[in-house]
Amino acid sequence: MEFQKVLTLAGPNIWAKFPVLEAWVELGDLKDSPSNEMPGFNDRVMGWLPLMIEHRCSIGERGGFFERLRRGTYLAHILEHVTLELQSLAGATFGYGRARETLKEGLFRVAVEYDHEQLGRACLEAGRQLCLAAVYDRPFDVSDEVRKLRALADEVCLGPSTRAIVDVAEARKIPVVRLTSGSLVQLGYGAKARRILTAETDRTGAIAETIAQDKDLTRALLRQVSVPVPVGRLVKDAADAWAAAMEIGVPVVVKPQFGNHARGVVLGVSTREEIEAGFRFAALNGASIMVEQFAQGAEHRLLIVDGKLVAAARGNPAEVVGDGRQTIAELIESQLNSDPRRGKELAFPLAIIEVTPPVLLVLEQQGYTVDSVPAKGQQVMIQRNGNLAIDVTDEVHPDFARMAVLAARTVGLDVAGIDVIADDISRPLEQQGAAVIEVNAGPGLQMHVEPESGKPRPVGEAIMDTLFAAGETGRIPVVCVTGAERTTAVTRLLAHLLAGSGRTLGVASAEGITVGGNRIHTGDCRGGEHARGMLINPLVEVALFESSPETIVSEGVCFQYCDVVVVTSMGEGILLDLAEGDTPEKKSLVYRGPGDIVTPQGAIVLKAGEPLGPIVAGHAKGRLVLFSTDAMHPEIEEHRSTGGCAVFPRDGAIVLSVGTQETALAKMPKLAFDETTLAAVAGAWALTPENHQIIANALATFSKQA
Repeated sequence: MEFQKVLTLAGPNIWAKFPVLEAWVELGDLKDSPSNEMPGFNDRVMGWLPLMIEHRCSIGERGGFFERLRRGTYLAHILEHVTLELQSLAGATFGYGRARETLKEGLFRVAVEYDHEQLGRACLEAGRQLCLAAVYDRPFDVSDEVRKLRALADEVCLGPSTRAIVDVAEARKIPVVRLTSGSLVQLGYGAKARRILTAETDRTGAIAETIAQDKDLTRALLRQVSVPVPVGRLVKDAADAWAAAMEIGVPVVVKPQFGNHARGVVLGVSTREEIEAGFRFAALNGASIMVEQFAQGAEHRLLIVDGKLVAAARGNPAEVVGDGRQTIAELIESQLNSDPRRGKELAFPLAIIEVTPPVLLVLEQQGYTVDSVPAKGQQVMIQRNGNLAIDVTDEVHPDFARMAVLAARTVGLDVAGIDVIADDISRPLEQQGAAVIEVNAGPGLQMHVEPESGKPRPVGEAIMDTLFAAGETGRIPVVCVTGAERTTAVTRLLAHLLAGSGRTLGVASAEGITVGGNRIHTGDCRGGEHARGMLINPLVEVALFESSPETIVSEGVCFQYCDVVVVTSMGEGILLDLAEGDTPEKKSLVYRGPGDIVTPQGAIVLKAGEPLGPIVAGHAKGRLVLFSTDAMHPEIEEHRSTGGCAVFPRDGAIVLSVGTQETALAKMPKLAFDETTLAAVAGAWALTPENHQIIANALATFSKQA
């Protein structure tokens, strides 16, 4: 059971409209071994991955895949389901998978949906190893494998804050392009694209971010605009920390001047021993240390987006309750860390509680150690600053909302997390003491998207609204030329016709890459890497791609949405090497890849008389434009009779027709009205239906160049 190759189909492809991995799996001696004929195989697979009982498979009901195992199915199909389940256990849940036999005996093509290529490939390989272990009755540590996959997912998949924004973009049909393996993401294409990095946007200024990182500077600026903040100062060493505490008054907070996620923060210390120990702990997380007044009250996070409060969360101290038997260390594990919402990965809404010096200090202040056994019913505080996970958005008093907005604007952040200490966030400021203790750039959104209690808040929507106005998609016009022949010639002429639109045109073809008429790359640039570069180029206002059928099969389509697809010709279609039947539907899949993502406002351009044309056109959402060198072609006449669009030559001119309404471009006797010219004109007309004269002028210019 070996992989001959694994293809990354990063866009719409012959299998689906979304990215999939396609593995060519050679079963070898196992090709004739169904699951029900391998002793113990089914029991091992179902025991290792019991949640696969939820896989409905082709039976269409819960337990469907397990039923297929019992009846007997082959390893390629099992690999498909196992890979999907491992991805799900790693935190990336998908439902699409297919396994198809090829014309070569024992060779299968297995396609599975994926989120991140590296994680998908790791799950595919782990699935292969699990299947082989089940075949040969070898041990397989599923828990350890899932732990590794979860760690990889945490490293390479989008974190919860970025995902909250990306999910909104996808729902609004805004293209999403990951620019790194981290959280830097482009939303939209070319000149209309915007960028985010977790909850930071391309509107987040470097100066504002620098201010927010400096807690002492932030505190000083907020005080100047009358935002209440704790009194405090920078200290030089442990002795100076104690001196500062005496100036300020205990209890105090000791923390790094620069930092995030509460790293190195020690709260509520009062004695010299505690404060000096706190300084040493804080110094492990930063070279510059602050001591400030300890603000009494509950911790709150107020999320400000574009000068508005959009969400608020409250944190409660982490506590355990004694049972008279377990130590505090054991209670932390059994009562806190056992919560399925807690984990070390970013995907978990609550963090694992570790026994750190601040935890030991909190216990010491209560007269405990981690080995103490509290009496039954005795509450013990473990952390003063518990997870911010209780939604209180509807409780926030306008005073606090105004204070948080002022704090964000003073620092200069478009998206900010304002940390506030207050007894009661619902009461006026004047009735209680309150303080802003931090202003955070790139604040975490998980607490608002999946709160421990209360309503989830549409924070991703709020951030997206600042990037794109209502109805905007961030898309530029995208044109794709594909087909069995003449695609380069059609792309060359179509580029010439579109160049007169007044918008910067980017072209990636077999002849290279041009942007705004300037050649920036030579050679064959039909692959996804070059197309990706075009889509992130901020100069490009219209993108034109030549995509060969072979590239679509091996890489998929390199974009998520398309305005115009020109199919020069299809012939009998592409043989996909599948043994399940060489049907017209199968042969058309390669051309359906780009055709299926044509927008409803877009168009697909096809040659009249193509045997596969009706199949491809039937799956495209946009309008159909036919072209032919024969004005009287039966398919042209039938299409026009129902109001359809067509392009054909007549009396030395090219005719653009919508039903019976015709527009003849100027006669050009020197220009051959062959299929190349007609396909290019049809593509230009489909993209810019109102620019007849621009197309005519460009044709005349092209004929002179020829």
